[in-house]
Amino acid sequence: MTASPDHAAEDEPLTIAARDGYPLAATLFQAATPSDRVVVINGATATPRRFYRRFARALRDAGYTALTYDYRGVGDSAPASLRGFDARVRDWAEKDMAAIVRHARHELGAERLFLVGHSVGGQLAGLIENADDVDGMIALSAQSGHWRYQGGEQKAAVLLHTYLTLPLLATLFGYMPWSLLGSGEDLPKGAALEWARWCRQRDYLLGDPTLPLERYEAFEAPVLAYSIGDDKWGTARSVDAMMRAYPNLERRHLEPSEDQRIGHFGWFRMEPLWADAIAWLDER
Repeated sequence: MTASPDHAAEDEPLTIAARDGYPLAATLFQAATPSDRVVVINGATATPRRFYRRFARALRDAGYTALTYDYRGVGDSAPASLRGFDARVRDWAEKDMAAIVRHARHELGAERLFLVGHSVGGQLAGLIENADDVDGMIALSAQSGHWRYQGGEQKAAVLLHTYLTLPLLATLFGYMPWSLLGSGEDLPKGAALEWARWCRQRDYLLGDPTLPLERYEAFEAPVLAYSIGDDKWGTARSVDAMMRAYPNLERRHLEPSEDQRIGHFGWFRMEPLWADAIAWLDER
């Protein structure tokens, strides 16, 4: 599963139109012999697609075609200035993710189409209207963002950010300067305010009556949801609170060894952890 030095030349940049025509930056990881088994990687909030490059290459080496992309307002799908840019988190699902799934199924010719959803990327998948195109999903730390479910000091951090930092700075700057806090890339104002509002609700986004929540019931593909023992943001309790929305759920919990630190992002940096997930995809 080790990537060879020339893999970078095989990574193909793409631009894929969202459902409303907005151009989304994407990267296709396709082996010399194209595979009709396609994995779409849905990233975490404020996390550009390049973060998932190593895992996408490992999927390619395992016989899959992998596709990464940036949500609108993030990474290479962001405009020159986020000030005044209109985008909400729900747009990442209903307009962006749904279009990427459609592209994978119909343009890439996926016979078997899987999602890997990290954090918000696993939370939002149940909102797409074309869930019947999906044959399975692996969700990594796809948790409820409500502060009560967080571990340790994260309870206070989430309270601070969702009640004060996000609303105040997003309103003051016209976008959320998340990079100033070392927490990821900047976010559109609408996305930051919507995310903060969800985090203040006990049921997180599942308590928002303006969302098409009935679509979760239609997401009948099997879902494997991981929680990680040292992820204080994606605790087992918070993952359970969010993943209960999916009707066909399998849960696994990873406990780091004494010399490991995985946290919310480390899984995608630690190749030995990937074999279990790839084996699950192979079984499907």
